[in-house]
Amino acid sequence: MQEILREPGLHTLNPEPVAQHATGRSLPTADLQALRSALAEADPATLLLVLAQITGDRALLEEARPYITGPMNYHEAMPESLRAKIRMQLEAALVEHARTGRALPPLPEGDFLQQMLTTAVGEHVSADYVAMMREDLEAAEPDPRGLIWRRRPSASVLETFPVVIIGAGMSGVCAAIRLSQAGIPFTIIEKNPAVGGSWYENFYPGCGVDTPNHFYSYSFELNHEWSHFFAKRDELWAYFERATEKYGIRQHIVFETEVTSAVYDEAASTWDVAARDAGGRVRHLAARAVISAVGVLNRPKLPEIPGRESFAGTALHTAQWQEGLNLAGKRVVMIGTGASGQQVGPTIAPDVAKLTILQRSAHWVVPNPNYFAEVSEGMKWALAHIPFFARWYRFQLFWAFADGLHASLQVDPNWDDGGRSINQVNARHRHFMERYLRSKLGGNEALIAKCTPTYPPYGKRILIDNNWFEMLQRPNVDLVTSRIARIVSEGVVMDDGTLIEADVIIYATGFQASKMLAPMRITGVGGRDLHEIWGPNDATAYQGTMVPGFPNFFTLMGPNTGLAHGGNVIFITECQLRLILTCLREVIETGTGAIDVRQEAHDAYVADVDHLHANMVWTHKGLTNWYRNDDGRVFALLPYRLVEYWKMTSSFKAGDFILT
Repeated sequence: MQEILREPGLHTLNPEPVAQHATGRSLPTADLQALRSALAEADPATLLLVLAQITGDRALLEEARPYITGPMNYHEAMPESLRAKIRMQLEAALVEHARTGRALPPLPEGDFLQQMLTTAVGEHVSADYVAMMREDLEAAEPDPRGLIWRRRPSASVLETFPVVIIGAGMSGVCAAIRLSQAGIPFTIIEKNPAVGGSWYENFYPGCGVDTPNHFYSYSFELNHEWSHFFAKRDELWAYFERATEKYGIRQHIVFETEVTSAVYDEAASTWDVAARDAGGRVRHLAARAVISAVGVLNRPKLPEIPGRESFAGTALHTAQWQEGLNLAGKRVVMIGTGASGQQVGPTIAPDVAKLTILQRSAHWVVPNPNYFAEVSEGMKWALAHIPFFARWYRFQLFWAFADGLHASLQVDPNWDDGGRSINQVNARHRHFMERYLRSKLGGNEALIAKCTPTYPPYGKRILIDNNWFEMLQRPNVDLVTSRIARIVSEGVVMDDGTLIEADVIIYATGFQASKMLAPMRITGVGGRDLHEIWGPNDATAYQGTMVPGFPNFFTLMGPNTGLAHGGNVIFITECQLRLILTCLREVIETGTGAIDVRQEAHDAYVADVDHLHANMVWTHKGLTNWYRNDDGRVFALLPYRLVEYWKMTSSFKAGDFILT
């Protein structure tokens, strides 16, 4: 039964061997009990989609439609009688397939698929999303997000095309897996002693993901054993460790070594990559292509506060946490209330003697009923064994955290409510967030005023409530919004002269995101220095991936690929890798030396990005955020809908490139 029910093409990280039952045999009692338990615990809306795909019956889709008003289980209000009907009919269909051994049907076509997608999320799914969603739902072979050769080169040809990947974090490991599948040789240079990037480096208290795990994973490597819907750091790091092992990537990684420079040899169409190990020794690697996978959130940013070095206690950035740091009974000052601060604060508050939080600006915070929830054993079984279930569940998550918010980011020039919001939808979202904030702070008007942002929703990253508001009401916690004057040996002095004594200062102050690819030196055609072209904080790239004059050099999670309204960075990485792999295919199959993006194509793309950002929330008057440089240009974020970026990177526009 388990073998029959496991979806073809899905990989579990720890698949258990199971026996396939011969056609015509009755279902073993143990498997039937496991199936029934899973059906009882799994999301009924997702089970409905599986049933529709297996049976082709649209009747229950129409019956359930009025009860599904959003893409997640907490927007589903089916009566128990309908849930029971779905479970009963799906059980019968699965048992029948196990008995007969008939092949399971493929994903539907045409209007039936669109009807399923629309029912699944409780709102209309337009035709332009169907192709993108089909790609994720089908898990087809060959994988369309990998490299699909037109004429696969011989092994001897591929051996002459070594690639250097800089960084073994999420995107670097993904790039390595894709190159390995394509047969292209590669070496990863990683500055840390382990893979995982941010998920290796960050282990502060409460560190975790704010994107659902069943979506925050490689499309080709689903994990059905997540313990929580939003897992913490250790489990996330373990996921990337296992993927590294499973796909044989570790043997290609040079650890504790940092790339210092990459210089392009135009005559040889080769990059010379210099890397320094922990002992200071420098090695040089010759590469036909270089993929930078260092990301933007890897160099901690410490605030420029007078006297910062004079503090006598323990001071540390959240990204440089100390192993074994004991905060019990300590007076702690935390500077910053962004994503890491809102994870650290509620985690340490019960243990410290005093927690004083210094806030420059408030953040919008929203609830998610699954944020602390464990994944039940029945749900895990359903994900691993019920055909199509994992993919349909992933689609629902994809939609819930994707483009649905995009309309609320657009500035309506005729909308004016004093700068509180930017359009009618945005105002509705603000009203919801304000009501939630007030409901959590119980009429404490002073605290409500401190916690209410002055800017429109989505102007800064929206944070999931990690019991932040409950923490602020603890007797040992103070939220201070006055300005910092200086740091002294005893603690922090505020503008009004108040000294906040501290044993520990925690900097939850983010990263040097604007200094992309620093401190590496990248030298392209004619000795052009990439950082001189970009300047100190104005990085640009065609589709966030290629810069003119730097042939066969690619950046993952480069300029204007960050997400602040939805989606997840793994999806963006996989889109970028499709573009990169297509470029490499063009070079290798044609026997040319290198591929470069045309200056006019790059400039047109950047102009479009800037034009779109000029009418979006992140450039709202008076708003400050790390997404913009000193001149006010948004360098970090993607202005497009995810489906638009997917289309861009899915189609290779030959006229945008030069083969040399």
